[in-house]
Amino acid sequence: MDCSKQVVNLYDLEGVDMKTCIRNAMIIAVIPLLGVSCKKPVSYSKDIKPILVANCLKCHDGSGEGSSKSGFNVQSYNSVMKGTKYGPVVVPGSCESSTLFRLVAHKADPKIQMPPHHDQALALGRSVPLTPKQIEIIAMWIDQGAKNN
Repeated sequence: MDCSKQVVNLYDLEGVDMKTCIRNAMIIAVIPLLGVSCKKPVSYSKDIKPILVANCLKCHDGSGEGSSKSGFNVQSYNSVMKGTKYGPVVVPGSCESSTLFRLVAHKADPKIQMPPHHDQALALGRSVPLTPKQIEIIAMWIDQGAKNN
């Protein structure tokens, strides 16, 4: 078959229902917008606090190694939002701009990734990295405004 002689004329739409084409195009354009608003709201008390307590509180309890070095304390929503002695670690609405997310999502120097989990870490304490699901929950919470709910 000689494909070079076949020409597709995009303007030759005889037999095509234009209303159906337009409707389908509009549905395709709207689907991504629906996904953003349909995500389950993340709750600080039900979703975020348990992650922080299980993985961060040992060192960031107000007196542990993490608290003494950085000033970061995860005992309450207000202390999390206060951040460190260097400033806030959560930028509501932007996980990528939030130090908390960047540290737990391994988007920072391995020496300061949290929880510290490899030999390069500056912290003395060791733990395990958060699961991808836990990281996703933190990202969603921050992107949804980091509310105290």
